[in-house]
Amino acid sequence: MSGNGGETFVVLPPCTESNRKQIIYGRNGTGSAEQVTEVVYLPTADGSEPITLPSGCEIAAAASFGVILNKPAGSWGAESGSNEKAVTIGLSYSEQGAGGDGKVSALDLVRLGLERGESASDAVDKLVALVEQHAPEDRNALKAAFVVCDPAAVWLLNVAGQFWAAKQIQESSVALAATGFTIGASFDRSTDDLASKAQAAGAWDGAGEFSFSEAFGGSPATDAVRSWPANEPGVEGAFGLKHMFECLRAVGTDPPTGPSHVSVLSGEGELACHWFTATPQVSESVFKPFIFTAGAKISPLTRVPEGEAQTLLYRLHSNRKWELVGSLLSSLEATCVDEVNRFLSEHSGEASHELDELMKDCVEAEVKFYR
Repeated sequence: MSGNGGETFVVLPPCTESNRKQIIYGRNGTGSAEQVTEVVYLPTADGSEPITLPSGCEIAAAASFGVILNKPAGSWGAESGSNEKAVTIGLSYSEQGAGGDGKVSALDLVRLGLERGESASDAVDKLVALVEQHAPEDRNALKAAFVVCDPAAVWLLNVAGQFWAAKQIQESSVALAATGFTIGASFDRSTDDLASKAQAAGAWDGAGEFSFSEAFGGSPATDAVRSWPANEPGVEGAFGLKHMFECLRAVGTDPPTGPSHVSVLSGEGELACHWFTATPQVSESVFKPFIFTAGAKISPLTRVPEGEAQTLLYRLHSNRKWELVGSLLSSLEATCVDEVNRFLSEHSGEASHELDELMKDCVEAEVKFYR
């Protein structure tokens, strides 16, 4: 089995900074620090042709929104990402068993949900339709827990084969380990007649209250809830972008963290901003910002070139001497955060062309310190 989950943290109003109504999402990838991950930008497409996934699964044609994806190198799908409608989706847990040929994977679902979801609720609709049509029938062949956010709502979606359940978060924050399903006995939407179908499939014995996580994962959903490593939200209007960076960096290095992703999803009339390290070990990585614009470009250094095994950014970062460049890179990140926040506070509505190469410029500034 393979897993592409990640420790995931989300903070909602009223705990987020009081000058904006926003939701702040953060995720550390898990697994080997040797796993190369790309950050890629894909612009809007008309979707006139069906999509054939690497598994051979054919997905009906549909127009796609512009997306930025945090994805394993060589994979079509993604572990996390965001779209131009300020929708963010990430895997908090996944296992892919045998029997994936001709079927959709958890990584595929993240990308498809972003390309087709106009809001968090709409993305859940799109994802469950894909699950019911294209997921493996075997409940053990695909197990995945997704976090789906927009500026107004946060949803949890759990999938086991073609079974699913979804729950809207009502709390002001959530912290999830990459260890299993996140929905128990309480959910807002699900497969029709979920409990009876789970019993018929042998996933539940019919005794007591039905729980998605216990039926399909063998453990309570509380096992996937983790403590906040730093900056636990609690004070109204106090939690901001830098607090999420600090939280992700406080997780530690055992096991090592994969590339990290933070999204600040602001309300109507304000621009969402997405931050990616594109390198592992978040404590020794730099977050780079991306904002969707009509002419957005990101650096080719975050994508694996044809015939290569690594991104140039990953290769240079892996040879870093953090004790020599760490303070300079931390200062670069802090300056970038301040400048982006200042720009966003002074501008609203459509993104300016001044932001077209925002991430590209930050990646190339970082690389200069590694050469």
